[in-house]
Amino acid sequence: MKPYFRIRLLKRVTFPLMQTLGLIVFILYVIIPLVYRFSPLLQRHLIFLPYLRWPVGVNFSRPDVQGLNATRNFYLETEAGVSVGVWHVLPQSLMNKSYDIDDQEKSLAEGYPVVLYLHGNSGSRVNNHRLELYKILQSLDYHVITLDYRGYADSSAALMSENGVVTDANAVFSYIKKYSSHSRIVVWGHSLGTGVASRLVSELCLGNDGPYGLVLESPFNNIRDEIRSHPLSYIFRPIPAFDWFFTEPLKANDLAFESDRHIKNVNCPILILHAQDDAVIPVFLAKKLYDSALNQRSEQWPSVQLIEFDQSFGYGHTYICRAPELSSIIQEFVEPGWTGKSATKLIS
Repeated sequence: MKPYFRIRLLKRVTFPLMQTLGLIVFILYVIIPLVYRFSPLLQRHLIFLPYLRWPVGVNFSRPDVQGLNATRNFYLETEAGVSVGVWHVLPQSLMNKSYDIDDQEKSLAEGYPVVLYLHGNSGSRVNNHRLELYKILQSLDYHVITLDYRGYADSSAALMSENGVVTDANAVFSYIKKYSSHSRIVVWGHSLGTGVASRLVSELCLGNDGPYGLVLESPFNNIRDEIRSHPLSYIFRPIPAFDWFFTEPLKANDLAFESDRHIKNVNCPILILHAQDDAVIPVFLAKKLYDSALNQRSEQWPSVQLIEFDQSFGYGHTYICRAPELSSIIQEFVEPGWTGKSATKLIS
């Protein structure tokens, strides 16, 4: 083939290819960021992931089918027109005690510690790692009260926002306080639930009604840094205006989740748990949150501890519940008069 025809053939092949690549780059780095920037609905769905509902076909009124014994399902109105699905898991020592199914809240006055568990995004209160944790806490003789925020599972399909999910959590906390008398209440958040838990406990402490303790499992310091560090944002990070597109709109759209700002008001003991191999929320964000707590909270307040789990265990983002040491860590934290010093600890 003569050189002239080779050049023409090359142009015919490469020009459409360059056009296609250019279009892909334009969509990826201009159209998608612009749609995200100006779509609060898209931001909410990507933060909360309520449409990722697994497992499917769950009958939430039958926790026993999921292997949870002595567990009641009920619904609680958190504000006008919004109700959330709630599970109440009884402590092991009360499993065989006779309670009327509609009167189980009386068990909260028995004096056993109560854990209010606030789950992360996607799924529901029935996900496997959550079930594993409920069973551990039940075996420690703790009540577990857990909910699905608005928009999740069998809760109301209301507009999701930071204010909304904190309102839901606050209503369930108030329910616990109403019936639990002087029981020790621990608020436990996982992943996105740590953002809910941090703000909830901050507001409770400001109102002099804080819980006994706060556990933050796999937390971030704020949602901005989490988005910057998330694996799914990697492809967009070269964009010079990354923050303008992806993180700046969140506060205006009630999606800030600024745990590092709220934690300064938390005057109860704080326990932070994080795995070194967490690929969803890197451990350095938990360390940032720990530093914020150390630097902003009063020295007169109870301590904050950060416990890291070595990457060799493979716990990742969701399976710290499988750590053999977890039961003793929690028991020590929930013991009356816990006096642990602010410190970091590596379990290897």
